[in-house]
Amino acid sequence: MTTFVESSGLPADAYSAKCPTRQVLDHIAGKWTILVVDALLDGTHRYTDLSRRIEGVSQKMLTQTLRSLEADGFVTRTVYPTIPPRVEYELTALGRSLAEPISALRQWTETHINEIERARAGSS
Repeated sequence: MTTFVESSGLPADAYSAKCPTRQVLDHIAGKWTILVVDALLDGTHRYTDLSRRIEGVSQKMLTQTLRSLEADGFVTRTVYPTIPPRVEYELTALGRSLAEPISALRQWTETHINEIERARAGSS
């Protein structure tokens, strides 16, 4: 079954440079997106929780990633009227549907890292 892009009426085709699926694929394949979605699998998190969990992500990149995920409908951002304001992030149903392939990719990488490192060492 072919999916048609509502905005253009054309078939969804990530191989086409003009298809918006290409932008979404570029976004969800980014390392920070993969790690943020995977981290949110175990429930709602505050920004600081995500920052601590995902070592090496800069404040700028985490903020950009969360904003993009929210704009694409993968994450909801809830602001609580406290002083200081408390902000929490949670996967939407769409985000949870993305979680399985993303989690599988992370797990595959962790499982095969030794083979990959051996291949890299052999090609040097």
